[in-house]
Amino acid sequence: MKFRTEVDINESEKKIGVEDCIFSIGSCFATEMHEKFSEGQIQSLNNPFGTIFNPYSVFQAIQQVYDAKEYQESDLILANDNYISLDHHSSFDSRYAHKSLEKINQNIEESNQFLQNTSFVIMTFGTSYIYEFLPKNRLVANCHKIPQKFFEKRLLSHQELTSSINKTIEILKDICKDDVQILFTVSPVRHTKDGIVENQLSKSKLITAIHEVISGKENCQYLPVYEILMDDLRDYRFYKDDLIHPNSQAVQYIWEKFGNAYFSDETKVFINENNKIVTALTHKTADDKNPKYQEFLDKINLRIKEQQKKVKHKIF
Repeated sequence: MKFRTEVDINESEKKIGVEDCIFSIGSCFATEMHEKFSEGQIQSLNNPFGTIFNPYSVFQAIQQVYDAKEYQESDLILANDNYISLDHHSSFDSRYAHKSLEKINQNIEESNQFLQNTSFVIMTFGTSYIYEFLPKNRLVANCHKIPQKFFEKRLLSHQELTSSINKTIEILKDICKDDVQILFTVSPVRHTKDGIVENQLSKSKLITAIHEVISGKENCQYLPVYEILMDDLRDYRFYKDDLIHPNSQAVQYIWEKFGNAYFSDETKVFINENNKIVTALTHKTADDKNPKYQEFLDKINLRIKEQQKKVKHKIF
């Protein structure tokens, strides 16, 4: 008897190697994947504009990185005693304009350089909803807790969704490596504040738009992350206490399925050993002068040196 509907990720012909660069962008699930790559000591860069949720805002962010646009103070607004960019997550907010701009522009420069060496892009869309900032009559990526009266919320049209996704693909194919693989996912996190029915409509529009755009494109794939959590892991024990976000067990399950489909054998061994080293490094002792503890550290350092020989980029 079967008691669950297992959802698989199709095996990729092109595998992720130990020296490949992985760029991720979008909602918080993109960040979860980035953290897993970083723990495994694979070169990874995530969300240069902070967490963003809809395809239009992702396209705008990628465009700014491609153009290597340098933000000026005129691109910021002053709200809630902070200088903010409506294109960025609130983590870029600062009481001082120059600090906000320094972080924004540094991220853009770093991302532009990183994308030129990127082999895989993971793009996670969370919603089809977007907000228009009425005082400037422009669509924004984040509302920064500015009063709701200054915004108008609406669903992106199918044309806006497909156009944003298409333009994003075109930019990435131009700036990244020639054989870059672009992997699309829809976040399994339900936006319950939009409403349950509204969230389902929003996710459905995303899935429809992605499949329409990538149909026939060899370098673009859809990863059924949303379907894995909704169908394969259809139980609240796989969620955090808020019953919305997947817990560490669910993320690990999806990560392993992804790895089985996309990692080379060498990468699997490399990441597995690095994960063991990370776990060992968390070990603490009350007496760090203890000879046995020093011997333990020496063994860990030897393992790190052996791992370092396998790659050119710096690890740990």
